[in-house]
Amino acid sequence: MMDSQIQSLPEAIRKYIEGREYTIDDMGKSGSKVLIFEDMVLKITDKPCDDKDAVEMMRWLEGKIPAPQVIVFEEDDSYSYLLMTKVRGKVACDKYYLERPKELVPLLSKSIKMLQSIDITDCPVVKNVDRELKKAAYRVKNGLVDISDAEPDTFGENGRFRDPEELLSWLQENRPPYEPVLSHGDLCLPNILIEKGNISGFIDMGNCGIADKWEDIAILYRSLRHNFDGTYGKIYPGLEPDSFFEELGIEPDREKIDYYILLDELF
Repeated sequence: MMDSQIQSLPEAIRKYIEGREYTIDDMGKSGSKVLIFEDMVLKITDKPCDDKDAVEMMRWLEGKIPAPQVIVFEEDDSYSYLLMTKVRGKVACDKYYLERPKELVPLLSKSIKMLQSIDITDCPVVKNVDRELKKAAYRVKNGLVDISDAEPDTFGENGRFRDPEELLSWLQENRPPYEPVLSHGDLCLPNILIEKGNISGFIDMGNCGIADKWEDIAILYRSLRHNFDGTYGKIYPGLEPDSFFEELGIEPDREKIDYYILLDELF
C-alpha cells in the first residue's frame, strides 16, 4: 500500500498508523488486504462482508480467550476497515512446531478445549448448519466455489461428487445432529499462536460464533494432517494424526468430521 493510499484511509484509522512501518500478510485466502504493524493489524475488506459479525464477536470475546481486540472499526461505500491489536507468538505451523509434533498436538488439543469451555449463553452470533448451508448455496449458485482448492477426492470423474451442486445437495440431505459450542470458524494451524509453550492467542476470528462442536475439530484435524503430509510442500515425519483425539480424550466421530470437511469445500 502506497503512502497516498494510507492517506485515503478513514481519519479514525489513519491517526493510529500514519508514518508507521508495516508488512503485508499474504498467508490467508480471505481476499482481504491485511497490514501488519508492530503492535496492530489492519484488515481492509471489500463490501459486502461479514466484518460486523466479526467485530461483535471480538468485543464479546474480550476477557474470555486471548484474541485480537478491536481498536477501530470503520466502513465506507466500498470497504470495511478493522484495526485491532496484534496477538504475540508463532503460528502453530511454524517449522519449530512441525518438527516437534509431540509438543504441538497437546497444544492443539488445548486450543479446542479453551474454545469449547466458554459459556455461550449470550453469544451474539449463531452459525448453525442451516445458516452455513444457505451461505454455501449462495456461493454455489454464483460460481464462487474454487474446486481447485478442494481435497483431491472430492470433485471430478474419480471424486465423490460430480460438482459443487451435487455436494450441496448431499450436505442438505445429511445434516448431522447439532451439538452447540463456541467455534472459531476457521481453526487451522496458521490461526493459532503459541508463545513460551502455551497458546498465546487466536486470530482470523471472522467466522467465530456458536456452531457444532465437531466443526472446529474437523478443520483442525485436516489442517494438522496437511501441514505434515506434504500438502504444503515439505513432509514432516513423526506425526500420529489420531493422537489429536487421544489428547482431546474423545473417540473421533468420523461421519461428522467428514461432513464438516465437505461443508468447508464450498467456502
